[in-house]
Amino acid sequence: MVIISVLLRFNQEFRSTRTMNRLRAQVSTTVAVSRIKDTGEQQRREIPLREVVPGDIVHLSAGDMVPADVRLFSTRDLFVSQSVLSGEALPVEKFEALQAQPSRRPRVWGREEPTDIANLCFMGSNVVSGTAMAVVVATGEETLFASLTHRALAQRSFTSFDRGINSISWVFIRFMLAIIPVVLLLNGFTKGDWASAFLFALSVAVGLTPEMLPVIIAANLTRGAISMVRNRVIVKRLNSIEDLGSMDVLCIDKTGTLTIDRIILERHLDVLGNADDQVLQYAYLNSYFQSGLKNLLDAAILEHAELREALRVRDTYRKVDELPFDFSRRRMSVIVERERRQHALICKGAVEEVLHVCSFARVEGKIVPLSAELRRSVSELRDEMNEKGLRVLAVAYKDIATDQTNYEYRAKDETDLVLVGFVAFLDAPKESIAEALFSLRKEGVRVKILTGDSELVARRICKWVDLKVEDALLGSEVESMSDAHLQNAAPQITLFAKLTPLQKSRVISALKAAGNTVGFLGDGINDAAALREADVGISVDTAVDVAKESADILMLEKNLSVLVDAVIEGRRNSTNIVKYIKMAASSNFGNVLTVLASSAFLPFLPMLPLQLLVQNLLYDLSQTTLPFDSVDAEDLAAPRRWETYGIARFMFFLGPISSVFDLATFALLWWVFGANTIENEALFQSGWFVEGKKSRAEKKRRVYCGLECS
Repeated sequence: MVIISVLLRFNQEFRSTRTMNRLRAQVSTTVAVSRIKDTGEQQRREIPLREVVPGDIVHLSAGDMVPADVRLFSTRDLFVSQSVLSGEALPVEKFEALQAQPSRRPRVWGREEPTDIANLCFMGSNVVSGTAMAVVVATGEETLFASLTHRALAQRSFTSFDRGINSISWVFIRFMLAIIPVVLLLNGFTKGDWASAFLFALSVAVGLTPEMLPVIIAANLTRGAISMVRNRVIVKRLNSIEDLGSMDVLCIDKTGTLTIDRIILERHLDVLGNADDQVLQYAYLNSYFQSGLKNLLDAAILEHAELREALRVRDTYRKVDELPFDFSRRRMSVIVERERRQHALICKGAVEEVLHVCSFARVEGKIVPLSAELRRSVSELRDEMNEKGLRVLAVAYKDIATDQTNYEYRAKDETDLVLVGFVAFLDAPKESIAEALFSLRKEGVRVKILTGDSELVARRICKWVDLKVEDALLGSEVESMSDAHLQNAAPQITLFAKLTPLQKSRVISALKAAGNTVGFLGDGINDAAALREADVGISVDTAVDVAKESADILMLEKNLSVLVDAVIEGRRNSTNIVKYIKMAASSNFGNVLTVLASSAFLPFLPMLPLQLLVQNLLYDLSQTTLPFDSVDAEDLAAPRRWETYGIARFMFFLGPISSVFDLATFALLWWVFGANTIENEALFQSGWFVEGKKSRAEKKRRVYCGLECS
């Protein structure tokens, strides 16, 4: 039994792995490297991460994963998130110079932590903003990440599938611990042959075990993964198919999922709400000169290519420095030098964060103090545009009449700015999104929006796509809540706005703690933590590297309608797996009841241990067709969960019914065929073996289908 089970499982796992490798090759993560050709010429090309070797020159930019341990020799406003290694939530800045970064973590025995060294980046971290060139110094088992993994393997939190498997396993373990001693003692005392009683009890224990469960699961999941490929969905972690079937909450971002993922610059206004071309000019300079994380908003601004010639950007301006965007400041600044050698700091970012560092405003060409009344007017203007579904960024500047060339101290440099106005963008909703959201609700999946955007903009988009939003939670409110309070509040909230990456992850943890199976769809750098925290992380092939690596499932098109089909496939897999568990558990339980009943009056064992094992093996082999079994519509209508109570109830109800058939067979063998003496025990045992082998599977399947239909 063990050999056959292992061979079957190996075959399924091998085919599954081979299929997954072919599929993952379509969306493999790559890195840009430079290598010296035989001719001495340096060639730059994209290669898979696994092909990086020591000595390669790697080119890093925002969104890239660091493919190995590297030493930096050229950086430009490089910020790296290394929370996987150091536990620090905020990104740290890296330089080509050898210097230690200040750390909030205590030093061990006065020694410096490797992650604090400014000119080293390590495998497992990812680039948040900026660019860099580095030489690879260690790969694979030689990396810091590998050494940390060997010392303390950081496992992903248990998913719904893991919890279900564990609960089912403990049901069988407890059942065996209760039944097997009874079988041993009853047969030992009644038959007097303790050796045979021990072997028979051992056989019953093996018979109670659903040996083919790993094979059935592997076969179901492999078939599901291949089926999903037809729907342009690639499964990276097979178990995630099961989690997808039990998913009852789907958390998604707004931009690119609800919307068309194409931003249009709709307005450029001064602080009074009037159209102002100078606001657009400042915004253009900011987006043109920044080297960090360029997003869709920057792309929309840079589409106004006519400004490059009108401003004579290359001749008139020179970039001095940059204060890159990060998710705590929510703004970024560039410092440019004009013809008269005067520096100007141009800042663009979220309205609240930019207003926080502004002391003045430009009103009708004059610089005036930013009074409380003017601040209130600015906020009302922002709210008015947000209510129309526009995303608003504030633009500010400050002239610096010095020859300062190093702008590292953000608290000092980004102060006393002059607010010049706003740029407003429109990200229209997708035409098919309302229908997809309706389909998800119909399938019993609640959709929640987790976005870093403002509440008013998100509410407007939700209204456009018929997603009902009653209450909303802001990131600041989430931050102030205790875990218990958030766990109680999160299931009732549909919209979470202005969230940081860590707050997204915390919301998902709260939803899981409340008893939900949670999926998360994300594609950005700030979604990586949430993707790993969710029961099933979903991303797209156009996502940044770190998001693709963190996800369990990749969609080849960012369309929720595709995800609906994947959810149905997950439920189909879950249903067929539960079928096997229910049939195996009820059948085995019925056999145990039969054995206990027969042991009370039979002068011999009802079946030899070898016969019992062979019959169980043949029955299990017949169940390998279950992955191809059809599934009733009602089984696909709601999320499927592994409930031990339902399986135990089915087992305790159907098991005794099965025993009725067995006892009827015993009566036939005893009184009709005369197998009622020790001399005829072989006839009795063979009769039960043949009858059970022929009808066991069909008998269970018919009763099972009858109960399911009723």
